[in-house]
Amino acid sequence: MPQQPDEVSTPAPKKNTGAARLVAAGILLSRLLGVVRERVFAYYFGTSLFADIFRGALRIPNLVQNLLGEGTLSASFIPVYAELLEQGREKEAASLASSMMSLLVALTGILALLGVVASPVLVRVFLPGFTGEKYDLSVSIVRVLFPMTGFLVLSAWALGILNSHRHFFLSYVAPAVWNLAMIVTLMTLGARLIDRDLVAALAWGALAGGVLQLAVQLPTVLTLQRGIHWSWDLKQPAMHEALVNLGPAILGRGVVQISSWIDTILASLLSTGALAALSYAQTLYLLPVSLFGMSVAAAELPELSRQRLQPGEVLRARVGKGLRQIAFFVVPSSVAYVLLGDLVVGALYQTGGFKRNDTIFVFLVLAAYGLGLTASTSTRLLSSTFFALHNTKTPAKTALLRVCVSATLGFALMERFETHEFGGHRLGAVGLALGTGVGAWLEWLVLHNRLRAAIGPVRAGSGAIAKMLVSAGVGAAASRLVAWRLVGWHPLLSAGVALSAYGVVYLALTYAWRLDEARDLLARFHLVRRV
Repeated sequence: MPQQPDEVSTPAPKKNTGAARLVAAGILLSRLLGVVRERVFAYYFGTSLFADIFRGALRIPNLVQNLLGEGTLSASFIPVYAELLEQGREKEAASLASSMMSLLVALTGILALLGVVASPVLVRVFLPGFTGEKYDLSVSIVRVLFPMTGFLVLSAWALGILNSHRHFFLSYVAPAVWNLAMIVTLMTLGARLIDRDLVAALAWGALAGGVLQLAVQLPTVLTLQRGIHWSWDLKQPAMHEALVNLGPAILGRGVVQISSWIDTILASLLSTGALAALSYAQTLYLLPVSLFGMSVAAAELPELSRQRLQPGEVLRARVGKGLRQIAFFVVPSSVAYVLLGDLVVGALYQTGGFKRNDTIFVFLVLAAYGLGLTASTSTRLLSSTFFALHNTKTPAKTALLRVCVSATLGFALMERFETHEFGGHRLGAVGLALGTGVGAWLEWLVLHNRLRAAIGPVRAGSGAIAKMLVSAGVGAAASRLVAWRLVGWHPLLSAGVALSAYGVVYLALTYAWRLDEARDLLARFHLVRRV
């Protein structure tokens, strides 16, 4: 986070915490179901060969979603669409929404068809370590999952419409049905199918979930934005502006996809369980990124787009407040993953085929990811600020730099860590995760400096960040002491008590230090008087 003096005076930004809370609430419900999905998945597959197969196969068709999904539309479509709504140009907004929808349907349809046909080649290229049964089953799963990503891209288009109309909750809770579809598939068929047959059925459950995720949003979208129709008018001024932004945005998302592919390729070359461990850890790693980084960034993007022509101090104050709001929740999340991650992983995953040695393995990967968590989460808001300024090139170029550093360092560390073993698992995945963390901090540093050049210094307050870190450290020590006294308890129960102690200590100390975020949070639950 930015290390700047606390006492700098900036104009107070108009609060948008209500929107951020709605986004966070929707994401929380969706992510909680995602955690439940992961626990059920861990019960049936653990860190087995079949866990690796599904995780690897799922990443290949994500090309379509990552290139054309929420990240790309946030950079190209939402700023232009939100600005049209702000100016009362409803007819042009409907025309833009229609043209973008038609373009996405065409692109996702073509890419999905190509993916289905080219699945054997794609698996050879991106999962080079998969042979025999792992290869054959991966090909069949990829063929099912490619059409799913088309529906997920259109769901992101619907999210853009809803967010621009300030309807935040539905768009971010919609992915819950995707998670629910897979949970139902596993729990319904898990008693009758095993291994190969069950993982194949799970792929069909994921496809059904993608269809449902779009379906639950469409009625509200069509109510808010009437007049949506098939349109190929790509020359209208608004669509032209969105397409101009679309190219760099796709490049930026392509860089992210390349990063994901590199991780997948490298992980497929490691020992069995590495790819599954990375995915288990990433589910937890992405939880605070989504809850706190994405929620604030998504809520702020339409507002920043509306205010992009305001004086620089208005944007600086708004971004600085958002960064501090993110830090209040992400700093303790990062500390918890690094110092208490074994409690978290054990509580969520240690069941059925997922044993104690798997818990420690995933914890080590999670701790490595956790070192870069604050940077990765804050970057969401910094990128959204550039998007609001109609600058998609800077985030794209910076993402490319991050990928190069993460891949190079991750490969070097992977080879070094793979020579070490703990509990039957080689630790190459830990090296990959460490490379990701270093790359995240580099990306944050570059974006922060470029944003300062564009609108002036953005400050979140170094004193406040230091207080958050100290509070989290004391809370972690208290939590570890509680966990030590509860040795022998069920992992879920001991973690629940110990992590509750962690949260209580963190909130108590940040409140005692008079941090506004702590006071606002406690007042919201009527635990203290609102100032």
